[in-house]
Amino acid sequence: MGEFRMPSLGADMTAGTLVQWNVKPGDAVKRGDIIAVVGTEKADIEVEVYETGTIETLIAKPGDKLPVGTPLAFIRVAGEAPGPTLEAAPTPEGAVAKPPRRLRASPMARKLALELGVDLEKIQGTGRGGVIEQHDVEQAAKARVPVPSAPIAPAPAQAATAGMRHAIALAMARSNREIPHYYLSTTIDMSKALAWLEQFNQKRSLEERVLPAALLLKAVATALEQTPELNGFYADDQLKISKEIHLGVAISLRHGGLMIPAILFSGQKSIAELMEALRDLITRARSGRLRSSEITEGTITVTNLGDLGVETVYGVIYPPQVALVGFGNIAERPWADRGMLGVRRTLTATLAADHRATDGHRGAQFLQALDNLLQEPEKL
Repeated sequence: MGEFRMPSLGADMTAGTLVQWNVKPGDAVKRGDIIAVVGTEKADIEVEVYETGTIETLIAKPGDKLPVGTPLAFIRVAGEAPGPTLEAAPTPEGAVAKPPRRLRASPMARKLALELGVDLEKIQGTGRGGVIEQHDVEQAAKARVPVPSAPIAPAPAQAATAGMRHAIALAMARSNREIPHYYLSTTIDMSKALAWLEQFNQKRSLEERVLPAALLLKAVATALEQTPELNGFYADDQLKISKEIHLGVAISLRHGGLMIPAILFSGQKSIAELMEALRDLITRARSGRLRSSEITEGTITVTNLGDLGVETVYGVIYPPQVALVGFGNIAERPWADRGMLGVRRTLTATLAADHRATDGHRGAQFLQALDNLLQEPEKL
């Protein structure tokens, strides 16, 4: 009998709240199915199952706050004999049994409804397939007659942001306390890469246009193939290199705060596919519809603050990862080449790395590989 346990969805997560079940006893599930939603200080996360079988028993109830590792359900894996089942209560003679209505609402909508005291049963969802979205709850809250109250509580968005900032602070404090960081940086001439990207986009519609961010992600993923020691985790006093590259992307949220979900299997994706995945990830992160694997399986983090005019990023490693890559803005700057001074579009790339896993020489090789790849973008 397999156990479905409260997952760890962050470096300093000690407990989570079961928000909802998407299954019931007797339901067949396969690896990768989303069977529950778990609430953390950062967001509500759609949690996947990692076994194929049948739901035997649901132990936890929505609303239960439980420590990481606590069993939430039992799953009868394929090939196991069924366990004892409970008989359903008999239906009165002449009556027709009706299945309970299963609300379809995004995790963020459910959380906001709880905070605002909005009854989801009375809301008609406007999302795909009638799913209740966050804006549906906000509209329902505005439509209610306001009831005066004495104390002024923090706005839901402010409360959520405060919780998220607390979770980030704990993770970063742990990182600074436990990880011996070293930092390297290099300035990269982006002229060839941007010229190639401009030609690449001429054949694509505006909606399909690829931004420099996707090109940088592809370059990072390819450079990691040459320096795999930067792609993995430091745990149990040893480096564990990941066979797959799952690039964690730092995403700022509309109401403040930060999340770092991962683009899974980044190394296997083309530049266009990375752009599509990045757009999708940003949309779902900001609407609270991330999956647990996207939160837990990132192997390295990439943060890009160039759109805010930042020139250089000195990041803090997200444990148990061993590296973080930062990109500043792309801007015209003086550039000397073969004794001639001119103006080129350049950016500063930085690497924050764990000295227990690699040293400066290996980190420098990564940045060199990154630079070389961006001088031949057609090969990415």
